[in-house]
Amino acid sequence: MREVALAGAPNVGKSTLFNRLTRLRQHTGNWVGKTVETARGRCGDYQLWDLPGTWSLTPRSGEEQVARDFLAAGRAEATVVVCDAGCLERDLALALECRAFCPRVLVCVNLLDEAERRGRRVDCAALSEAMGLPTIGVCAREERSRGLLLAALDALFASEPAEAPALPLQEPYAGAVSRLEREAARCGLSPSLALPLLEGTGELPDIPAPLRSAADRERAALAAQGAAGEVLSDAVTAACSAFVRSACARAVSGAGGYGERDRRIDRLLTGRWTAFPLLLLGLLGLLELSVRAANVPSALLERGFAALGIWLGRGLNALGAPPWLRGLLLEGAWGSLSLVTAVMLPPMAIFFPLFTLLEDLGLLPRVAFDLDRPLSTCGGCGQQSLCMMMGLGCNAVGVTGCRIIPSERERRIALLTNAITPCNGRFPLLLALLAAFFARVDRALGLTLLLLVSVLLSMAATWLLSRTLLPGRPSPLTLELPPYRRPELGKLLVRSLLDRTLRVLGRAALVAAPAGALLWCLGKWEIGGVPVLTRLALALDPLGHFFGMDGAILLAFLLGLPANETVLPILLGIYGAAGTEASALGAVLTEQGWTAVTAACVLLFTILHWPCSTTLLTVKKETGSWRWTFLAAALPTALGLGVCALMAAIWS
Repeated sequence: MREVALAGAPNVGKSTLFNRLTRLRQHTGNWVGKTVETARGRCGDYQLWDLPGTWSLTPRSGEEQVARDFLAAGRAEATVVVCDAGCLERDLALALECRAFCPRVLVCVNLLDEAERRGRRVDCAALSEAMGLPTIGVCAREERSRGLLLAALDALFASEPAEAPALPLQEPYAGAVSRLEREAARCGLSPSLALPLLEGTGELPDIPAPLRSAADRERAALAAQGAAGEVLSDAVTAACSAFVRSACARAVSGAGGYGERDRRIDRLLTGRWTAFPLLLLGLLGLLELSVRAANVPSALLERGFAALGIWLGRGLNALGAPPWLRGLLLEGAWGSLSLVTAVMLPPMAIFFPLFTLLEDLGLLPRVAFDLDRPLSTCGGCGQQSLCMMMGLGCNAVGVTGCRIIPSERERRIALLTNAITPCNGRFPLLLALLAAFFARVDRALGLTLLLLVSVLLSMAATWLLSRTLLPGRPSPLTLELPPYRRPELGKLLVRSLLDRTLRVLGRAALVAAPAGALLWCLGKWEIGGVPVLTRLALALDPLGHFFGMDGAILLAFLLGLPANETVLPILLGIYGAAGTEASALGAVLTEQGWTAVTAACVLLFTILHWPCSTTLLTVKKETGSWRWTFLAAALPTALGLGVCALMAAIWS
């Protein structure tokens, strides 16, 4: 197997090209930083590696470090550098850097169709001659790109590696590089290693001592002339830019660039007075569509599960199943599973495609741009909002996405506050309580207000952390606003329904059915004539009442640690009302002493409590510390209990 790396700047279509070649479904999105891990796939005789996006091989963030380490380790026999045809001047410098670590580099100019619509033409043959590197042009969304790229890879391996392009460096840098190239050749290594060795931007493996000593001497000589460090880096950057500009002048025609239509839209979406009203209206519209369109399917699913439960009961009776087994399977496992599915599936099946549509259009980076100023004021950064939006789907994914934040301090802040954003597993309880106790308030409006509260509390937690545990000044935001692109509806539906909706529902069902069965057992198991669940709930009652709730509610949240989706069926099981239909939820909870303030406290605590076990394990994996994991659970919980206690005190 030939090892081939796909490298390139963020959002140039690497993952789309990777999926096209390998027939895999690596998640893609029209925003910077979507790929935060290295993905691997096979295509014919080639083992392909999809590296995280990197602007250069001088790493400034975790994902850029991953890309550099992979290439510097010499694991790739060839590197395909994917470039955006509309931003060639920006992307081609990376190809020059990759040539220092890999003898075979193929420049793949992607998004040719988009560039042509903007009036830009790229002559790939002329670009190849000017760069001194083989070059092909593709449109990664088209199937024929697969054959073009495979043919180019075959030709790349069939020929001798091209010589590294010579950069137009001035003295004294040109002389230092020339001497290091000769020393590298004497050591049997590629002369292209001379420049990264001279810059000393990172450790390179397997460098012989004579060559390393020669690089140290050259850097010392440059330092004596005041030409080392940032001065050297600036000189190399200027030489790369001059080389790339010269190559593009020979191969590129037409201005291209950012379209006037995109500028007009951005004046509204990123304007000082229009951004936040449009953002709130868009969120409200998204949730309104999701909630209203889900009413009929939810009711149909509820009736369908009830009818199927009757048939299952008749089947168990016909098989002579004992009463305890019928109760365990029907009231416990089936009741919990049917409630979670009927409440979760329809809204998710509508929300995720709509959210993916906004993602593919390129709206998420605009949201990050808008939120950068308020988050920076609190001590965070705009990229934290991208992680918050990932958390709407799953907080574990949001925690992993924090790798896109270059600053370690701001990455920790985003990681610790991500659980304050309610994931889709909390939506069933939020929607059910809004319908049961606040019927006069539109559910979509209520959910929008709750999400707005979660954003404000995330900012408050960010402010608190930046002035206590993680002090420091916010770093400037470097963010590319991608062009608005027409989504591919077929792939959008497949990705949102299969990769998101069904996967999340499957995880919820996997936990809901056993949890329902366990709760039924605990409800029937008595100690001193009192069920175990009742004893536990009574023990927590004083604490629960202090926070405006009761012991059963706190116990449901504690037992729902494996998955937030199970909190509602667990609560009904504790109340002895397992299998209750969603339409009868309000009456059941009112009989248990719930009031509007109880529902309001539960709504707030649903947003603000410890993350699920999957998210906590992800935090442990990302930080390598149980201390930070404990803090990620304690911070939202402390906020939630404090807010609920304050509300209960004011109400009373």
